[in-house]
Amino acid sequence: MNALVNHQFKLVRRPVGMVQRSDFEYSHVPVVQPGDGEVLVKILYISLDPAMRGWMKEGKSYVPPVGIGEVMRAGAVGRVITSNDPGIAVGDHVVGILGVQEYAVAKAKQLTRVDPRMAPLPVYLGTLGMPGMTAYFGLLEVGKAKAGDTVVVSGAAGAVGQVVGQVAKIKGCRVVGIAGGRDKCDYLRSIGFDAAIDYKNEDLKAALKQHCPKGVDVYFDNVGGEILDAVLTQLAMHARIVICGAISQYNEATMKGPANYMSLLVNRATMQGMVVFDYASRYGEAAREMAAWMASGQLKTREHIVEGLETFPDTLAKLFTGENTGKLVLKVASS
Repeated sequence: MNALVNHQFKLVRRPVGMVQRSDFEYSHVPVVQPGDGEVLVKILYISLDPAMRGWMKEGKSYVPPVGIGEVMRAGAVGRVITSNDPGIAVGDHVVGILGVQEYAVAKAKQLTRVDPRMAPLPVYLGTLGMPGMTAYFGLLEVGKAKAGDTVVVSGAAGAVGQVVGQVAKIKGCRVVGIAGGRDKCDYLRSIGFDAAIDYKNEDLKAALKQHCPKGVDVYFDNVGGEILDAVLTQLAMHARIVICGAISQYNEATMKGPANYMSLLVNRATMQGMVVFDYASRYGEAAREMAAWMASGQLKTREHIVEGLETFPDTLAKLFTGENTGKLVLKVASS
């Protein structure tokens, strides 16, 4: 086993603006052996998420920043090849925060076993992973969506947004997705969205008035910026805004806050941030319900898979240029 080599990406510079390949060091080191209560995982797929851009920044956040010289943090799924814990066997597939690398040593208690017979492995990084959990709890617990509500979601063709819209439809809501480009909007309509707005080629405010004639009851925000401002002008009374992310602002030196926030006062609306880790104790219940919806065909998944660990910096950039539809996943190795 000591002959194995681990290729990995380490953060060597805090990005300014768009993430660059020069912000990372692509290196190789010997694979280390796990200690007591640990396992060695061969990583098969790595989750690429907008939150990774925030993890590279210094400053207070919901998790500490990735340190300079550390392996870039990322969720991943892989196969256990050595185990020093009785709860996980060699050959088991597990998901956890394993980093942008080929092999990872991790504490068994920090990993979750998954069954590739129940769903393809990349799905455990998307709909049955953190993006799906974010969508489920953000919409239902923070947004308090209920039958008859008009739900608007931005970044709707992304990993979180596509699940938000479908869960809202399952719960009896009217759903309007905001995405960039005709292909993405066509995709949203194909998975059951009542309407899709192409913010790159349409008048956003006019389209919101057209598709949300009674106002917006729940807005699930993944992008911030001008789109958040536009939705704020169309709120219904007692609307709930879920602040999940602000991808339009992550590469900016100074983030711009909402200019139309007085609409919250006028409409007695609420705006609340959410971090999925707050619901970790309930992931099981959400996964079971969503797996049942997938089995019945009510909830569809879409993954955008790019092969090759060495493509990591360029593939990550796709999140911020809008090149991906569905969950962006990096394929490291065949299973």
